[in-house]
Amino acid sequence: MSRQNQIVVVAMFASLIVAAPIDAAPAGGVLKSEMIFDKADFPACHASTIAQTREGWLVAAWFGGLREGDRGVGIWLSRQVEGKWTPPVEVANGKQSTAETAEADRFPCWNPVLFQPPKGPLLLFFKVGPRPSQWWGMWTTSSDGGRSWSPPTRLPAGILGPIKDKPVQLPSGEILCPSSTEDHGWHVHLERTADPPDAWVATPSIEDPEHLSAIQPTILTLPGGKLQILCRTRAGVIARSTSTDDGRTWTALAPTDLPNPNSGIDAVTLTDGRHLLVYNPTHDARTPLWVAVSHDGASWSHVLTLETAPGEYSYPAVIQTRDGLVHVTYTYQRKQIKHVVIDPQSL
Repeated sequence: MSRQNQIVVVAMFASLIVAAPIDAAPAGGVLKSEMIFDKADFPACHASTIAQTREGWLVAAWFGGLREGDRGVGIWLSRQVEGKWTPPVEVANGKQSTAETAEADRFPCWNPVLFQPPKGPLLLFFKVGPRPSQWWGMWTTSSDGGRSWSPPTRLPAGILGPIKDKPVQLPSGEILCPSSTEDHGWHVHLERTADPPDAWVATPSIEDPEHLSAIQPTILTLPGGKLQILCRTRAGVIARSTSTDDGRTWTALAPTDLPNPNSGIDAVTLTDGRHLLVYNPTHDARTPLWVAVSHDGASWSHVLTLETAPGEYSYPAVIQTRDGLVHVTYTYQRKQIKHVVIDPQSL
């Protein structure tokens, strides 16, 4: 081979190396990737949540309207029936009376959270208020897998319910809700209630000695009855805290090595004991969107890339269904909600 041809080959090989994404993860494991809806009665949407009903089908919800914070924003929901998502329907709004009211009496809705206890109705928590620093907690129930819903009820004073991510059910049967406040700085706390929800108890705000300014925790269950939360922060990293008494007391928040662009995350402890996290692995952008897996809740490995294009792919929600599959929903460019099905055994 002539020296000129050798130079050409080396240059071509080098271009291939440069073009390959440095942080590429295996693409295996994704069984389905789809939009929950193509057309809707709202131009913008965000903050999805997903659950499996006792009947077996999936339900997903999010807030939708003209734009985030607009007083016409409501909670929209779709059910997966025979493998297809039903058209979105509004199941809650921010009107403060069942009677006809002035437009000024309507407030925007925020951050729905679906949760299906082993017994009893499907639960839907959400927030209502002019802004996160002034919102209050609401909840409603469905006894038919999300087809119909009870009139929304306001949660007790000082209780917001799960703020973005799903609760967990403790061995005692109590429901532990990851929550946070934004009215006097950003603070994380946990709320617990019976099943079905009755009296509520909130922990004090978790100590934050490094001033991470954390909100929106997600709960993992570790061996020996230990719990761990991972949180969104303003500090450019995900924060963590642990509890050894069923979430009554928590260690001070500490930074992890995982980056965070001040955006929501979600995680789940799988039935095989591993932990799965969906997050944006950057300090300043809501793209790309990654899946990571951990055996101990401390060391994480990037195993799957869900999105890489410019734009916003954010606020994931993740569950494992009874068949062992993992379901993720997330905001897709603030215009749609995407649903991805993952086989965790292939990760």
